Amino acid sequence: MLANLHNADIPRPILEVLRRLRELGFAVFLVGGCVRDMVRGVPPKDFDVTTSAHPHEVQGAFKKVIPTGIQHGTVTVVIGGNHVEVTTFRSEGDYHDGRRPSSVKFESDITEDLSRRDFTINAMAYDPISRELVDPFGGQADLQAHVICCVRNALERFSEDGLRPMRAVRFAAVLGFTLEPATRAAIPPTLPVFRKVALERVREEFVKVLLSPRAESGILLLADTGLLEVFLPELARAESEAARLARTAAHSAPAEVEIRLATLLADLVSGPLARDIGIRLKFPNKVADTVGLLVEQAALENRIGEGDPALRRLLARLGLGQLESLLAVAHTRIQVRVPERLSDFIRLQERLRALAAAKPPLSAKELALTGGDIMATLGVGPSPIVGEATRFLLESVLDEPSINQPEKLKELLRAWQAGKGSA
Repeated sequence: MLANLHNADIPRPILEVLRRLRELGFAVFLVGGCVRDMVRGVPPKDFDVTTSAHPHEVQGAFKKVIPTGIQHGTVTVVIGGNHVEVTTFRSEGDYHDGRRPSSVKFESDITEDLSRRDFTINAMAYDPISRELVDPFGGQADLQAHVICCVRNALERFSEDGLRPMRAVRFAAVLGFTLEPATRAAIPPTLPVFRKVALERVREEFVKVLLSPRAESGILLLADTGLLEVFLPELARAESEAARLARTAAHSAPAEVEIRLATLLADLVSGPLARDIGIRLKFPNKVADTVGLLVEQAALENRIGEGDPALRRLLARLGLGQLESLLAVAHTRIQVRVPERLSDFIRLQERLRALAAAKPPLSAKELALTGGDIMATLGVGPSPIVGEATRFLLESVLDEPSINQPEKLKELLRAWQAGKGSA
């Protein structure tokens, strides 16, 4: 593992910042997730630098520095057009809101800084110039053992920051690790702190679990530790077999958030409730709307015997852009729940794709007559009857798309109008 660390590719701007601060006599390290990833042989997504230099000393060391979070000891060095975040070694005061420390104290010792971090695998620091790894809490050993373990006392770490239990589960799911027994045992008694966390932050962690290669075990761990009950009680309280099938189906679905979330919820809640859950978890409205729509239409096995007009109405409700997402949700559900119907579903899937490829008119704006044409044909001005006539025409072309021609629709409209008059 040390070989991975020493051979890691570190961007030149990062090394320039490290060298400059070392030249000035400050201790300086890479820290946190980038060190964890380099030890594992995984290229880091970003690099965090920590130093004994105070923010004003970092500002004095470089030509351009942005005071991004200077009150917490963080500044951003701009070097060669690149932004490098540099944070002073620090310890933290009490956490009063279950999320942020009440105060920050600058430190001169890297071990003090590492002791405030969440998990041992994130509490390592590395100086690539001297090739020194600082690992006071056994992070490297826990990486080798595939274990998520809190730094020092798990109850204290989770009581400080209510999001940490969710992060523990996320790391376990993403990395394929297990929770160290004391770390796992500390989650239920600290759920009241977790309840204080903003749902936007909870959602971010949940999405990472949901899209991970081990989504099924991650969601089960959320349920077993009580975390799931806090933000997704509809799944947490589901009958055990229904919940198991939902987890398995979500895990098997394509790793797109709308598809996996819809697959998870499809057999537990209605479409409108699925949309409400999306809104509650602070997903963008568009995502919540899509999830609700996919859940509403997910049981495609019930449509296997339907004719083309009914399937065109499904496409009209769904929108052609969501067809493949719906097919992915339905395919995964059927594989897990009713695999004996899979061959029938495959035939339905091809029918739906063929109908969509024909690009039938599916909305009022695709009719061959405009609103003005309809008013002229009926001899009326703007009125409710225009909307009624438009709906009649759309239903007619959904039954038979070939009649979507101006003269045919006008003829149809006149007959409809005459029928209404005689009625």
